[in-house]
Amino acid sequence: MTALKITKTLFLKAPAAHVWKFLTEADRMAEWFHRGGADLAADGEYSVLTNSLGKEGTRMCWGKVVEFDPPHRLVHTFTHDHLAGVETLCVWTLADVAGGTVLTLEHTGWEKVGEGAFNMGVNHDAGWDEHFSRLRRVVS
Repeated sequence: MTALKITKTLFLKAPAAHVWKFLTEADRMAEWFHRGGADLAADGEYSVLTNSLGKEGTRMCWGKVVEFDPPHRLVHTFTHDHLAGVETLCVWTLADVAGGTVLTLEHTGWEKVGEGAFNMGVNHDAGWDEHFSRLRRVVS
């Protein structure tokens, strides 16, 4: 199977150090994605919690921080119940430019899902679009 990769690039009107907070601080993540169980840290595990009615605070997504280079690069694994234990990989790159930051996400590993990998990638591709529309609003 061809390696499937989701690539998203955002132009944000804020410096990389400010954008970094929204990727790594639990309370800031809640403003555009979902609340983190704790702030992300180098070589640590992380979890993202749901706010779904009746399930508030339940672990929704989780993984391990592989690389933590503030405020320019964050790499972590990413999984949830629907991935049935398969860990995908998210690589976040932040580049300071005149007037703001270029943020790029590469989300890979979909081929490890096996049957249904393409549809799982399609769902996450759309999900990132939805979350990133909120990130654009809150970060600037």
